[in-house]
Amino acid sequence: MDDFFLGLDCSTQSFTVIIINFNSRRVIYRNSLNFDKSLPQYNTNDGIITFEDEKVVHSHPLMWVEGLELLFQQIMDEGIPVSNIKAISGSGQQHGTVYLNNLFEKSLKELDYSKSLVSQLKSSFSRLTSPIWMDSSTTRECNEIRRKLGGMKPTIEMLGSNTFERFSGPQIRKFHLEEPENYDKTSKIHLVSSFLASLLLGTHAPIDHGDGAGMNLMNIKTKEWDARALNATAPNLEEKLPNLSKSYEIIGKISSYFVEKYGFNPDTELVAWSGDNPNSLIGVGLINKGKVGISLGTSDTYFGYLEELYLDYNGEGHVFGAPTGDYMSLICFKNGSLAREKIKDEFDLNWKEFSKVLRKSPPGNYGKIMLPYFFPEIVPIVLDPHVYRFGLDKDDLEGNIRGIIESQFLSMRVHSEWIEESPEEIYATGGASMNKDMLQILANVFNTRVRQFEITDSATLGAALRSAKSFYDPRNREKNWNDIVGKFIDIQQCTMIKPQKKYKDLYDDLLKVYQKCEDFILNKGENPEKIRKNFIKKYF
Repeated sequence: MDDFFLGLDCSTQSFTVIIINFNSRRVIYRNSLNFDKSLPQYNTNDGIITFEDEKVVHSHPLMWVEGLELLFQQIMDEGIPVSNIKAISGSGQQHGTVYLNNLFEKSLKELDYSKSLVSQLKSSFSRLTSPIWMDSSTTRECNEIRRKLGGMKPTIEMLGSNTFERFSGPQIRKFHLEEPENYDKTSKIHLVSSFLASLLLGTHAPIDHGDGAGMNLMNIKTKEWDARALNATAPNLEEKLPNLSKSYEIIGKISSYFVEKYGFNPDTELVAWSGDNPNSLIGVGLINKGKVGISLGTSDTYFGYLEELYLDYNGEGHVFGAPTGDYMSLICFKNGSLAREKIKDEFDLNWKEFSKVLRKSPPGNYGKIMLPYFFPEIVPIVLDPHVYRFGLDKDDLEGNIRGIIESQFLSMRVHSEWIEESPEEIYATGGASMNKDMLQILANVFNTRVRQFEITDSATLGAALRSAKSFYDPRNREKNWNDIVGKFIDIQQCTMIKPQKKYKDLYDDLLKVYQKCEDFILNKGENPEKIRKNFIKKYF
């Protein structure tokens, strides 16, 4: 019998499933549903709920539950032999929190497979909506927690990251301060990943070290809940949190509900779910030093594997637990695809037309620079969104299109310097990585080759590969990470995009111009016009 492994990913805008046949090293099933289109009754826009205060961004946990049900129903309808699935793991958008009352676990244990999950769980929430990673409304709470922990450096040394608005701890603190009665009624606070894992498990699932590190609550060195951080955040918090677990831990077997309703094998093992970023690390094969991943999605992320703990004392980068048991570095740029879409829509273009314009415009963009803070930005920290243009008119079609792409990749290069290792190769993933014109600019900006994969759902694939590794480990099949990840990814079709060496000096110089523009806006630094005009004179 073939060994099938299932990976799931609940992202901001969609829910995706991948099933791999590990024996043949191929993906045998892939499906994705867009929340806005497939579940319009939740009235989301790009999978989110916005409020009058634009810094507040939530989503519907029941929408995620219903998305899971729809995917499983479609798998069953298409006749996929799910009884061959040996293990399941999953991925959730990091930092999002789900607040549950004491009915949740009781409801899970009494599920009736003739009824939907949504109908049986709708009374289990002490908070009907979930703040997600795009929420930037907790500056006060971040400052309070950081101050109680002794400042930025002690906070980073303790937790692996500075306190950030989107991180779970500050969001929990805000809920406690603004809705103390509902906080008291909260029995458990899950992350998106552990909440969805709990559905499959039929009881509370643990939070893995990868996702737990993105909460401002887990000690990055001991990988345990840190009492100082818990006390600085909210009262009685430890009893409201699930246990922590290793990312590769088998947490149990699938609930009878899914066996009876969808035909899963009752021996199907469940592996701890993790965040989308740790899963993507595996999904693109970043299990060795020297390579980094760049995910071009709703947000853009720059991430890599770390053998040893290394911290960014500037407070911009993060260190999470890696699924391998080691560490990973990560930098998150909120203005990713949503910002690119803003420019595309402003000029009423489709993506094919966008790329055509991008190809026509020259590297260096005649020295035109954009700081595209359409939304509050995470790196660098920009809480009040505004788009800044240098030498660039708002109605300049070519200038704005190349300007946003070059600026996003220049920002990545600037703000990844703390890692102190220039990448030998970049693995590109995420929906926008399908655009080769964008990836050519990425290769040129970093002067590094870029590998474009056929499968862009790296978090989903990473979850499936993680489930295979955890399934084989206790069975002494002698499959290390290179066996699991390397061999699978090596046979997937990919395209290598090489940097155009003739533009190396141009982009080195443009990087300096970009840094001057950013410093001028964010730190009231020197006016960048002199260096910008010198750049134009040199190259144009």
